[in-house]
Order: sequence, then structure tokens, then C-alpha cells
Amino acid sequence: MSAAHQLVVLIDPVARRIDGESVRIAKDVLCAGAQAKICWPQGPEEFARALARRAGRRTVLVGDDQALLRTVTLLHKERELDRGPLALVPVGAADSLELARSLGVPLGAVAAARAALDGTGRRLDLLVDDSDQVVIGALRIPAMGPPVARPEPPSVWGAARSLVRTLVRAPAPVAAAVAHRLRVEADGKLLSDLDRPVAGVSVASADGLAQVVVHGRTGERVRAAARAVTISGPVGGFRYRADQTVAGPVRTRTWTALAGAWELVLPT
Repeated sequence: MSAAHQLVVLIDPVARRIDGESVRIAKDVLCAGAQAKICWPQGPEEFARALARRAGRRTVLVGDDQALLRTVTLLHKERELDRGPLALVPVGAADSLELARSLGVPLGAVAAARAALDGTGRRLDLLVDDSDQVVIGALRIPAMGPPVARPEPPSVWGAARSLVRTLVRAPAPVAAAVAHRLRVEADGKLLSDLDRPVAGVSVASADGLAQVVVHGRTGERVRAAARAVTISGPVGGFRYRADQTVAGPVRTRTWTALAGAWELVLPT
């Protein structure tokens, strides 16, 4: 039996509480199509142990965007992102599945479970910051606005380009009126400094690089593609939204693009 049909299925406890019926349906479809080991971890330590024991099986996560982020972050920290593809069956409230949607993962339990069984692993980029936290979609400063877009791309490569185009759009008009003093460097090249207030900054990974847009207060934009982006703020620091998580305040932070760092199973 191939590794694709030997599964370890990790069911996030939040998914069970929010939509137990979708969890049951996904489990039934997966078990009907493969030899599946079902894991019901109750906390972070149990989850980490179950993930570590996958032993070459295709890993299927049943949960929302936050569960996906925790899983990818844990695999990155353990330096195990390259040990096989990860499949996702999205289960949760609609606004907690925006990242899954943008990546091209089917949102229905049956369709997503079938994709986990029969889909193909595609390599995707990541951003990793200097505290070893992962960004799958994009980050924004200031920490406001929707975390990700809602494109319906025909392919994963189209998804990456569409995601970047949407994520680096200008912040909402209310944000444009606010001055944010930020120093932005892309591979050492200065894009903006503290003496020139901006409306915000957007960063997303695509084509193996960090795609940076500095949004000016009057609508102008400065764009760059770089391997590493460093953003610094004033003494009080700045907050930022990375995928669905708000972090900070921090005085300075560097994000590095990792090309093809992980593999996500998507419909063939």
C-alpha cells in the first residue's frame, strides 16, 4: 500500500466541538479510502506526539486555519516540513477557513477528504520570522483588516499569484489616514524610513521571495521582492497581523522567504 493510502488523521479538538458532523463525515470518507490511523489529541503535547509518530504516512489534518498554522509551525520548528506532504480537511466557522480557501483546499468535508486521498502534493513558499514563527499567507502592518483574500484559483500557482495580488493591496481607507513610522528594508535596501510616515506595509511569499509593498499615505506604493525583509518601528514598537494572528508590539522583526518549504495536498 502506498504512503498516500496510509494515513495518520489528526483531528483538532476545536473542529470536534464546532462541527462534529463534518468531522464524522471526513473520518468516514478517509477510512473508506485508505488505511487510516485516527488520532484525537486533546492538547498541544498530545498533538505533537501524534505528529511525530506519523512514520511516513500521509498526514491529514482536520481543523481550521489556526490548526493548519500550528501544524506547519511545529513541523518547521522540528525541521520536518520536508518529510512528506500535509493534507487538510477544513472544518470550522467560515471566517476561520479563509486561509484554506485561498490555498485552494476544498471546503466541503467530502471533497476535501477525497482530495486528501487522491490529490497531489504541491510545494509552497513560507515566511519565517526571527522568532521562528511561520507565515503561510501574508502579514500586514498595522494589524487590521481581513487576514487573507478569498480567491477561487484554478491552480496552486494561480493561487499564489492571486493571493499575493490581493494581500498586498492598499489597506482600508480608514488606515490610510493614520501615520505609521516604519523602517522597511528588503535585502538591505531601504524602502522607507522612520522620518517618512506610511499607511502600512504588506508582505507575502511568492515565487520563492518575499513580495513587499509599502503603502504611502496618499496612495503611492513602493514594491520590492527580496529574500529577507526587516521592519523596525518607533520606541513603542508596532503590531502586525500574520495570517490570522496578531502579534507584537515588537521594535524590529525580520521575515525570511523559504522557497518550496512545505508540501500541501491539493486536488489533482
